This record gives sequence, structure tokens and C-alpha cells, in this order.
Amino acid sequence: MSPPSSFAIDLPDHLVHRAQRGEASAFEQIYRRFERPVFTLALRLTGQREEAQDVLQDTMFKLFDRIGEFRGDCPFWGWLRQIAVNEALMRLRKRNRQPLAEDSDEVDLEAHDVMLPPAAADAALLAQALGKLPEATRSVIWLYHAEGYTHDEIAALMGKTASFSKSQLARGTRRLRDLLRITQEVTSHA
Repeated sequence: MSPPSSFAIDLPDHLVHRAQRGEASAFEQIYRRFERPVFTLALRLTGQREEAQDVLQDTMFKLFDRIGEFRGDCPFWGWLRQIAVNEALMRLRKRNRQPLAEDSDEVDLEAHDVMLPPAAADAALLAQALGKLPEATRSVIWLYHAEGYTHDEIAALMGKTASFSKSQLARGTRRLRDLLRITQEVTSHA
């Protein structure tokens, strides 16, 4: 089971209603509560601090513009997380560096193929290793492991297939294992 999302922050209904009425102090409280999770998600998906800061600002602007659309039929944090994911993925699409070829064959994943090695517990090593992965692969890994999205949900967000998500997860996890193993060996020999 995936760890709970860092976005899983409960907001009192009255705070959301105050923000919907345009109260600046309510927006400020919401911003403070969600600034870190939005920035972290954006950083993990984009891999760049400046872009993550831009995603944070764009997400919050969109929140302020669209808060009247929030109806309460899902948790507020889930609604905001979706805005943040969309903003980050939109930035990645705009970069348009090198499109990855979509895999046509279905990838069967065993549990051991998607579990990260124990070294992944070290956040600094993991962040460094994630930064070495292609954008799409890093995004799939983060959305799957950290945010708890399914392959179908990731595919819909990225405009790809579930097979693409599965193959990126499998390849990325293998690459992360290699990167983290190398980092461990270098660190232990230093």
C-alpha cells in the first residue's frame, strides 16, 4: 500500500467557505498549509527548483481563480493535488526535450520489480538519483510511489497508456536501484 500523500491535509469546511467568499486571510492559511506539498510534488516531477517554484505559484493562482468550482464532493487536498500535478505535467510538456517512444508490449510487473531498495530511505540519495532519470520516468515513479496514483490514472494525466506507465515504472525502478547501489558503494568506500 502506498504511503499517504503529503497533500492529505484536512481543511475545515469553514476555511474553504471563507476562501470561496474571497477572504484573503483564508487564502493565506490555505497557501501556508499546502505550500510545501505542492512545491515538493512539483520539484519531484520537474526536477528543477525554479520550475517547481513556478508550478507552486501557478497552482496557487489557479486555486484562487477556481476555488468557487470546488464543490466538496472530494477531499480539498485531492482537488488541489490534481491542479498541482496538471501544472507540473504541463510544464514538462512545454519543455518537449525528447519524447519517449511508447512501448507497445504490455509489461508484467512483479512486486519486486517496483519496490525500491532500502537505500531509498535516504531522501538525499533518492533525490539525487531521481534527478538523473528522464522526466517522464521520474514523474511516473513519483506519481505512483509517493502520490499513490494508479497506472491508469498516470496514463490519463500524461496522455499515454497504462502500459507506458508500467514500463516507465519498471525501467525507472531498475535504474534507481543501480544508481542507489553505486551511490552506496561510493559512500561506503569514502
